[in-house]
Amino acid sequence: MNPQDGAVHATTSTAEMITQSTLASFQNTKDPRTKELLLAAAKHLHAFATEVGFTTPELIRLAEILTTAGQISDSSRHEFLLMSDVMGLTMVVDYLTNKKPAGAHESSVLGPFYRADAPWTEMNGDISRQQNCGTPAHFSGRVLSLDAQPIAGAVLDVWQVAGNGLYENTDPDQCEFNLRGRLKTGASGEYSFWSVKPVPYPIPVDGPAGLILKAAGRHNMRPAHVHFIVSAEGYQTVISELFTSDDPYVEGDAVFGVKESLKIEYQLHESAEDEGKYGRPCPFYTATYDFVLVPGRTKQEIAFSAGRA
Repeated sequence: MNPQDGAVHATTSTAEMITQSTLASFQNTKDPRTKELLLAAAKHLHAFATEVGFTTPELIRLAEILTTAGQISDSSRHEFLLMSDVMGLTMVVDYLTNKKPAGAHESSVLGPFYRADAPWTEMNGDISRQQNCGTPAHFSGRVLSLDAQPIAGAVLDVWQVAGNGLYENTDPDQCEFNLRGRLKTGASGEYSFWSVKPVPYPIPVDGPAGLILKAAGRHNMRPAHVHFIVSAEGYQTVISELFTSDDPYVEGDAVFGVKESLKIEYQLHESAEDEGKYGRPCPFYTATYDFVLVPGRTKQEIAFSAGRA
């Protein structure tokens, strides 16, 4: 036997023994789901390390990168989530978690810049809270059930970037909660509000997510979109985005969030007649979209409720 071959065999056997010992160490985990996750994580992490021949210096470098992700994250930026986004993990989990029947509104990524408790906005109100945020845009439509019945009192939680491509919680020149708002649908399930037409923007590359994109030679652009969380009593909450259909990056989103059903078209208005109809000076855009909800609760909502019990 070649001594070198024997050394390789001994190392492989030892690695396999460590994997088996690690898996055995989790056998007494009380919560079944936690046990399933820990076992699978250990199994696949060890298999990954074996497949690529992961080295100690590479493991140390990975630990440094993850440490940096924690250090760079704060209330306005979640770098771990951004890393998940650019690796496609977020959207894989989204597809597994949020399978919808035909015709239902589909989900997409939450993104790392969401803020809870945005101010309430009246019907046809404006979530653009300062001037020169971008070209005005009017959004309208209805929230419906699968059988096309209106859902009154549904809540739309909306947020987006300004014309400079920044969210207000990352831009000191924007006022608090600019281009963020919540509103409720009317008796016929209708909603209506003013904002600005979204623009494409780059995701941050000054942290670990940027290292991934740079190493892969990938761009860091997201197509223009508006974020929505749509919820109603008795229906599954949907976290989603609506994408500008003719955006140059709509077929190459850096975080893989685009779905065909989430593309919308904007109509440009430039006439005096339109000014009179909408009560706004031109130019401005309009877009319409109906959100169709599914009865019940999502897996996330069920898990969250179980965790609070």
